[in-house]
Amino acid sequence: MGFVKEFKEFAVKGNVMDMAVGVIIGGAFGKIVTSVVDDLLMPLVGMLTGGVNFTDLSVKVGEATLKYGNLIQNVLDFLIVAFCIFLMVKGINKLKKEPEPEPEAPAEPSAEEKLLTEIRDLLKEKK
Repeated sequence: MGFVKEFKEFAVKGNVMDMAVGVIIGGAFGKIVTSVVDDLLMPLVGMLTGGVNFTDLSVKVGEATLKYGNLIQNVLDFLIVAFCIFLMVKGINKLKKEPEPEPEAPAEPSAEEKLLTEIRDLLKEKK
């Protein structure tokens, strides 16, 4: 029975639930970014490169076909997704309010400072 209880505590922890929500939102966001890349950006990149479709680029080595164009496409997709996520996280961080720093309490004078203060006060009294 201890195993089931431990699993239940693990599954309902806030961190696990936050991670699950993040994965779901990330999947949905990934579809949007993929659409932006495939439907908007790559046609523009294709125009700039003279109509080259990266996914069609390949080289034949013996019987094998190396589709390096597909690798280029995936690297570009990754860079665009990473940049979009960077911008999103940066925007969210700007929206978060930073807590105002608490005013520092005056520090307790050190033993040396106390001794010097006493000496100063004694010297004032002698005058």
